Amino acid sequence: MSEPGELGIFLRGKRAALPPEATPLNGFGARRRVPGLRREEVAQLAGVSVTYYTRLEQGHSRNASDEVLLALARALQLSVTETEHLLDLARARRTTSDPGPESASPRALELLSLVAERPAIVLGRRNDVLAWNELGRALVAPHLPADAPESPATRPSLPRMLFLDPQARALYRDWHAEAADYVAYLRMASGKHPDDEALTRMIGELCIRDDAFADLWASGRVSECVAGTKPMRHPSAGDITVDFQLWAQSDRPDQRLELYSLRDDPDGSRTRALLGHPATTR
Repeated sequence: MSEPGELGIFLRGKRAALPPEATPLNGFGARRRVPGLRREEVAQLAGVSVTYYTRLEQGHSRNASDEVLLALARALQLSVTETEHLLDLARARRTTSDPGPESASPRALELLSLVAERPAIVLGRRNDVLAWNELGRALVAPHLPADAPESPATRPSLPRMLFLDPQARALYRDWHAEAADYVAYLRMASGKHPDDEALTRMIGELCIRDDAFADLWASGRVSECVAGTKPMRHPSAGDITVDFQLWAQSDRPDQRLELYSLRDDPDGSRTRALLGHPATTR
């Protein structure tokens, strides 16, 4: 019997999560053994045959057209990011190639040098830190040496740190929200890069070593976080609220510059406190 694959698992999860009363279906009050939609109901909403949809979910058909996939996305009420992930999964063709270690592009390093007064880091597709400025290191990994990103052997992996490093984990006052966002991003990245063996190994490692990661991965949530807020508890700066913004490069979209700014810091003293300098008392 064919394995359902990531596409089938994703479709099944979104079908189970959608209550019938949230759809135009009639008779949703009928007695049900499980929550969510039945396969025939998804097929009806998408305008495809039950047999065809069942084959997709069971992994027997992997050549669905974009038209069919977009109809399924509408039927399952997927977000824009979830729809993109669905298309990525359907188009994925796993190979034996591995892109290998990443390195920060010259343009990313140039941008990093221009923002020395704000915490900033350059992230790769797996959320490895490819480079950071002094304030960026002080914010996200004050316990690590400044030259850690320079070698693939010592390069900080933010997902691994978040789940496996107690000092990094303690930085986040709302750790569960932070963890959920990281896992949702990794699921999206895994759909875009099914041939990235290092990414697959990291996800497998975290599923084995941390139950919280395994539970979040099983939830199937997909998200692309390009901006937001992180409530943090920093060993030097104390309780801070940090806004962040991610900037992708058109020629290297897998690499992103993440910029941070501390709230309630008009004179920059709280930012300087990340480095151990006392903040101005107001």
